[in-house]
Amino acid sequence: MTQPPRFLTAEWRALVMLNYVVDPAILAPRVPVGVTLDTWQGQTLVSMVGFRFLRTRLMGAPVPFHTDFDEVNLRFYVRRDTPTEARRGVVFVKEIVPLPALAWVARAVYNENYVALPMRHTVTLPAAAADRGRVAYEWRLNDRWNHLAAEVEGEPSPLAPGSEAEFITEHYWGYARQRDGTSLEYGVEHPRWNVWRATAAELDADVTTLYGPEFAAYLAAAPTSAFVADGSPVIVRRGMPLRLP
Repeated sequence: MTQPPRFLTAEWRALVMLNYVVDPAILAPRVPVGVTLDTWQGQTLVSMVGFRFLRTRLMGAPVPFHTDFDEVNLRFYVRRDTPTEARRGVVFVKEIVPLPALAWVARAVYNENYVALPMRHTVTLPAAAADRGRVAYEWRLNDRWNHLAAEVEGEPSPLAPGSEAEFITEHYWGYARQRDGTSLEYGVEHPRWNVWRATAAELDADVTTLYGPEFAAYLAAAPTSAFVADGSPVIVRRGMPLRLP
């Protein structure tokens, strides 16, 4: 089967992933038609993810002043069972970038819930087994800097089959509800990443303003797990309408 053309190519690097168990009832209204919530060992998870977007190209061409930037998103996990495979994917509650034009394109093309806010980052990854590092992403909302961060040490490890880190990182489809109620499906391609399990992690954010009061209590607690992935080059395919039986 012919794949859709490439919409975006880039590198995703230094991905911080803070994971929280939530009541699936708060996600149910956000699940696009045609997919179902995916769980890990019976738990429904959401993840706060921050990372560096580098060497970004849209439709094969770099966009001036929009090639390197940060992104922070809140996402959850879904799946779509087809006759030939189980497509494990993500749905974004909201995505933060520092570039208004980029947020506009994402809203217009994919109907993704992007917002543009001032952002900054600190990325110091260990270079040797005895080293320590810290990765933090910050965004300014209502005159206050919010952030998520993780501390790591040593060298990253390959993903263990069946592990939570594999579940969190190995989702190769994205789904977005469209304005007419239908769903858009797009493929995401990248090699398997190596990960550090965080030795410490924190989230300080105005969750109610960003994501809604239904998420506030869950994200105010300590994350149930936290990882930092090294990242890689990625390909995001053009989105296609989800055709249902």
